[in-house]
Parts: sequence; C-alpha cells; structure tokens
Amino acid sequence: MKTNFYTFLIGLVWTVLCFNQTLAGPPEHTKKIRVIVTSDGEIDDECSMVRFLLYANEWDIEGIITSSSQYHWHGHKWAGDNWIDPYLAAYAEVYPNLTKHSKHYPTPEYLKSVTLLGNVKTEGEMDSITPGSQHIVKVLLDETDNRPVMIQAWGGTNTIARALKTIEEEHPEKMAEVANKMRFFFIWEQDSTYQAYIRPHWGKFNIPTIICDQFWALAYQWDKIMPADKIDYFRSEWMKSHILEDHGPLCALYEAYKGGNDKEGFKAGDAKSQGDFRSEGDSPAFIYTIPTGLRSMESPDYGGWGGRYAKVRENTWLDPVPEANYSYPEGRWYTETAWGRSYMRKQYPENTDLMNTYFKPITRWADALQNDFAARADWCVNSFEDANHPPIVSLTNALDITEMPGSKIQLSAKGTSDPDGNELSYTWWQYQEVDTYLGQIVIVNAEMQDASLVIPEDAKSGDTIHVVCQVSDNGLPQLTRYQRVLITVK
Repeated sequence: MKTNFYTFLIGLVWTVLCFNQTLAGPPEHTKKIRVIVTSDGEIDDECSMVRFLLYANEWDIEGIITSSSQYHWHGHKWAGDNWIDPYLAAYAEVYPNLTKHSKHYPTPEYLKSVTLLGNVKTEGEMDSITPGSQHIVKVLLDETDNRPVMIQAWGGTNTIARALKTIEEEHPEKMAEVANKMRFFFIWEQDSTYQAYIRPHWGKFNIPTIICDQFWALAYQWDKIMPADKIDYFRSEWMKSHILEDHGPLCALYEAYKGGNDKEGFKAGDAKSQGDFRSEGDSPAFIYTIPTGLRSMESPDYGGWGGRYAKVRENTWLDPVPEANYSYPEGRWYTETAWGRSYMRKQYPENTDLMNTYFKPITRWADALQNDFAARADWCVNSFEDANHPPIVSLTNALDITEMPGSKIQLSAKGTSDPDGNELSYTWWQYQEVDTYLGQIVIVNAEMQDASLVIPEDAKSGDTIHVVCQVSDNGLPQLTRYQRVLITVK
C-alpha cells in the first residue's frame, strides 16, 4: 500500500508530538518510552506477559492493570484477579541474572507496586472506580513527568475509559493536557467503551491511536499465516530448545500448546504439537515499541516489528487492507469487522496472496523477533559472556536526507558495533510498501557496510524513499537490528 505526501506530513507531526527520541543508537534511560498495560488475563496474554517482562528494561513501565474484555470477565473464563502474581514471582527469581545483561530492568518490588486490579466485573463495565483506573489517573495527572505514555489495551478499553471519565468529571480543565500525553495501542476494540465513551468525549483532542488486527499473525492461527521460511521458529522443537526448557522459572511458565485435549484457542483439525507456540495476540502492542532502529515510533505507517498501519480517520490508524475500494467500518475494529479476522473465518484458504500481503508487516520480521526472544530467554540463566546481545547500528550518514532527482546518496554503517565482538553482516534494502515514490531504486553494494544509491530521475518533489540498513551478527541466536534512512525528494 503506497502512502501519499499528506500521510508523510502526518508522520512528521506524529514524530514531533510523540516521543522526541534519539534514534541513532540505543535510547538513553531517561528517554525511554513510558507504557501502561491493561490486560484481561487470557491465556495468550499470559504468554505475552512472559515476553513483555523479558523486555522490561526497554521501557519505563508505569502500570500493569488487569481489565476485562468481551471474552473474559468475572465469572466468564476468568484467570483470576491475581493471575499475574506467578509471573512477577518468576521475574523476581531471574531478575538478578537479567541485570547482568542490562542495568535498566525494573526491580520486582517496583513492578509489583504498579500492578493493580482494574474494571473486571463484566464486559465493558466502566462505572466503578478501581485501583487500576485510579492509578492510570495518577500517572496521567502527574505533572512532574510530561513524557508521552503509550497506553496498551490487550483486552478491553473499559479501565482506560473509567480513568478518563474520572479525569473528565474531576479535572475537566486538565483534559487537553492529559490528552497530549496519551498514545493508544489497542489489540482490537475488545469492548464497546472506546466507541461509546472515549471517542465521543476525547476524540476532539485527536489522540494518536493504533487499533491492530494484524496481531492475528501471532495469535491462535499463526500456523496458517506464517510463511514457510518462518514457521519453524514457532514449532515445538524450536520453542522447547530456546524458550520452554532450561531457561529458568519465568520461561517455564510460558503457556505453549500442551497437546491432547488442550484445545483452548484451537479448532479441531489444527495441526499443533505439544510444545508449539500457542498464541501471543497481544504482543504487537509492546513489540511495536521495542527500539530496534526501524523508527516505527515516528509514524504508524513506517512499519516495524509490531506492524504497519494506515490513517483511517482523525488520528486513528488501522491495518492497511489489500483490497481496492475497501471501506473501513465507521465504528468498532474488532472480531466482527476487522479484515484479517473476517478473512480467516470466511475465506481462508482462498486467495492467500491477499492474506500474505495483509499480515506481512508483522510476519516479515518473525525470525528476527523470535531469535531476539530466545536471546532474552538466555539472559535469564546465562552470564553476559555466554549470551548474545544485539548489534548497535550507527550510521555516519544523516538519517533524514533531502536531495534532488539524480543525486547520489552515500550510505555508511561504519559506526556500527557489536557488544560481544561478533562478526556482522549488512543488508541495505528499500522498504517499498512505505515509500511514496512508486518505483524501485538500485542500491549499489547492498551487502556491504558502505553502499550508495542514486535518486531516480522520475522521482517527484515530495516523494519519499525509505532505505533500511539491516545488521545481523553471527552469534547464537543470530540477532538483528536496523537503522532507517528517510530520503525526501526536493
């Protein structure tokens, strides 16, 4: 899906308003993204929580709130008010070893202090003021830290809605200021409160909002979606070797498929084996924010490990649908209306080319994502010397370049290094789906540390070309990081 110049300008606005973060290398601790997670405790949320905790050093975690959804609430498939306690206890056990690899892992005591119960009585209940909703209020009203907060809904949005309603009722003069802090990432709209309350009451503030359906690539039907060259990273042999066995108590809690009668999330006839990846449908909400160098935080249409999104209305971004003349629903983007889920229910396996295109913004990174997960699992049990760590990609050229058609652009990753002294391989490639320039560029020495390209003569003023420098080490597991160069034609 090609973007246009208008979308590019919106991307620039997103950059300025959102995160103001240095992207030429690893983020400084003081510039880390602030996140609040709300989760309904579904079994795939539990899987996502293991991965989330392994990356806890990458963000300032402001809250982990149990909420409800259309699928889980008190008395209906409920995991328990304290479902997260075993995961936090296991994190406490591996925390001393994790800190050998990064000093920025939050203490177990801190994580416990910001883990609270939100609105869970019924689907979409937002009348009750809860410890979880009040904590969100506290974070958003805190004027000592004005960095943006990425609020994630792994389940319903009702606890978020309750917090915002409290602010509207008690501090209406603060609404604009609070809205300016918030960034939303929702895994579907898993209850009605976003449409019924948040949009009508807070929509005027144009809060940057991503609502994701691409997550289905990492959800229960991954084995139908993952490309053939990626699927082994989700099979039992890989999962047992790299995650489930001999990686400490946190990874031991990972709810892989158990085989036999363990059919939650699966349908009869699914070709799953004991130990297979089960589902992490909620993980894109935080995977999107992992600082990989892809600059996905600058604009939702840039694309990164957590997907790529198209602006649909206001400052709301949904999944790019690979159908001409497709009309997005005016209301909820969820299981009944979202394109990917509807396709998997009604059309699969017909026209899998459309399916592959739709899910590619996530599946294209799946091998790098899983290898990174495996490295984090190693961090739970291995010393720094016996584990692998990602390369640090640094370019000597500017990350944003404006030049005329016919200009030669020199690219160099000579500042790149590896914490473990591993050998590095380089690939420069054009991320064509994001470009507004409709053609293909030629990158000279695309497999070398230094490369170059010439802006095509048919490029028009305002066209954009996205070039990614992809760097992989030769460690085990192989780890990959990136740096994106954005070329604008003048």
